[in-house]
Parts: sequence; structure tokens; C-alpha cells
Amino acid sequence: MTSTATENLVVAEIRGRVGCITLNRPKALNALSLAMIRDITQALRTWRDDPMVLAVAVRGVSKEGPFGAFCAGGDIRFFHQAALAGDSALEDFFTEEYALNHLIHTYPKPYIAFMDGIVMGGGMGISQGASLRIATERSKLAMPETHIGLFPDVGGGYFLSRCAGRLGEYLALTGLVLNGKEAITAGLADGHIDAGRLPGLWTSLAQTPFENGASVERWCASHLSTTVLPPSWPVKEVDRVFSLPDAVHIIESLESTDSDWARSTAITLRQRSPLMLHVVLEQIRRARGMGLAEDLRMERDMVHHCFHLRPGATSETVEGIRALAIDKDHEPRWNPARIEEVKPAQAAAFFESPWPPEKHPLRMLG
Repeated sequence: MTSTATENLVVAEIRGRVGCITLNRPKALNALSLAMIRDITQALRTWRDDPMVLAVAVRGVSKEGPFGAFCAGGDIRFFHQAALAGDSALEDFFTEEYALNHLIHTYPKPYIAFMDGIVMGGGMGISQGASLRIATERSKLAMPETHIGLFPDVGGGYFLSRCAGRLGEYLALTGLVLNGKEAITAGLADGHIDAGRLPGLWTSLAQTPFENGASVERWCASHLSTTVLPPSWPVKEVDRVFSLPDAVHIIESLESTDSDWARSTAITLRQRSPLMLHVVLEQIRRARGMGLAEDLRMERDMVHHCFHLRPGATSETVEGIRALAIDKDHEPRWNPARIEEVKPAQAAAFFESPWPPEKHPLRMLG
């Protein structure tokens, strides 16, 4: 069930009674293209109705071989190119990616994500909905979108807003990278295993005679450590600062607090897109009261606005990607330039749907 059209960037095969998906684009850290999203979706839909397939497992490959990198997110170079060219494939990408995220969250069979190595953006989108999320000492989990003038999409509003206290706001605004054990503490991974044991675990998925899907998941879970360590972030300070009413109050509080954490967090936020900090804070707070489908529809509205409120090179997202990945000057020209200059109406515009409900591209999500 592999696709030659995408040079096997996604390898989908049934091994024993388990559907195994391998993201096979190591040079790009398995960044998702539209073709890859379609291949994963097709495999999951086929296996959903196949009684021979009891469960699904997903992993990535690195330049060294299997594992070592999961998925660095969506293909941001494609976003940049498509936005400047007015390519409609950009709209298709987000519609189909978010539909895939929903499919994973609601999948009727166990879906096991081997989150070894980098797991960011779209990589979180294809792992956070898993019934079992496996981290390692090499895991690096983050939603770093404010760094490129975007927001934590792929259901990020849904899963970040469900972190304890105001951790969701903190992770969404800063893009903080969590290691495997920190991810368990944050509620974004279910267990931890030494990366060296992954190849053996993967191989035995194909060789073990499982009775049903639940036994596949139980068997994988039995190899994991589920110890929850104390948070490595200052919980009380995170909750105090990131519960403040808006981004201006948050940055003011950080810059008037005499601690290493407050200083470094303020410096990080000053580097992010001021406009998107305001947007993202609102996103997480709205999403806290939403179901998954409703959140994904909101995010589909938001990502449309990221590329259309200000089209082409004037888009905050296009500029953020330019500075990080195209010109690599790491000097984005954010507009507005400062957190204090963003007007409420500028952020509010991202939450107005460009479609009536019956025409929404994700209207079919339950």
C-alpha cells in the first residue's frame, strides 16, 4: 500500500495484525507534504474497515535509519511558495491535514505514536490524538508556530488548552521545547522508553499473536515507564502570568519580575510575532470550551486569515517563514512590531469565519 507518486515518503504496510506507517522523508525531518497527508489518510481509512488490522503504529525515520526523528511539522517552504504564487493547494493542505488530525483523534482502533526525536507542529497533529503516545530521551516536543507568525494549529488549541492550569498558554505563546519526560508531566505523552529499545518493539509488533486491538496497546504500554516527574517550569508563576487578561499584561508582568525564568520568557516573547501572540492567547482560551471538531473549524478559519487578511509577502506567516527558512536572516519584520502596538480588532479578525457553516471546508467533521 505504498505510493510511488510520492517516492514512498510514506510507507504503509500491514505487519502481522498491525498497520504500520513510516514517515520516510528524513532529509526534511519528515515534514508533511499534501501527498503525504493523503497517503496517511488513505491508509487509515482502509485499515479502519479491515478486520485483519487490529491497531495502527506510526513512526518516522532519520538520516541514520528508523526512528530518531518523528515529524518536524508541515512543509513550511511549500507554504511560503504556495502563498506567494496564490496556489490553491495551500488551502487543500490545511483542510486535509486538519481532517486527518480529526480522523486520528476519533480512530476506532488503537493508534500508537512512536514520538522519538523531533515532534513539532504537524508532527504533534499526527501524534496527540493517539491512544498511546510513546516518548524517548531523544524526544523534542513543541508547538513553535509563533516563531514563524503562525499559531499552534492541527488541533493545538484543543490539546494545549487541556494541559493543567495555564501551561497551554505558556507552551503556545513561547513554543517551549519539552523533552520526553517533561512531555509526560505536561500530559502530552503517555510513557517513556529508551530509544535503543524501539527497533525491537517495532519488530515484535509484527511477530506477536495479538487477540485484539486493546491487547496490542496494552503490550506496547507494558514496555513503558509512566513515572510523572515534577514540572521543570515554575507552575505557580506560569499560572499567575499566563492567566493575565492579555498579551500586554503578560509581557509587562514578565518584564517587571526579577527571576531568570521571567527574564528569559520575556526575551522569547519579544522575538515572536506580536500579532500572533494576541491571536494565540485568544485561540487557547476559546478552545478550552470547544470540542475537537469545533476547534479544528476555528483553526481552519484562522489559518485562512494567516494567508489572506494580508496576502502574499505582507502576510505575517509568509514573513516569518522567510526570515527562518528562506533567507535565514532570523530578522522577521513583524507588523505591528511590538506587542503593545497590536489593536484588539487586528486579533479579532482571525476569528471571523470566511465561510457560512454549510460551506465550511470542515463542515463534515462530527
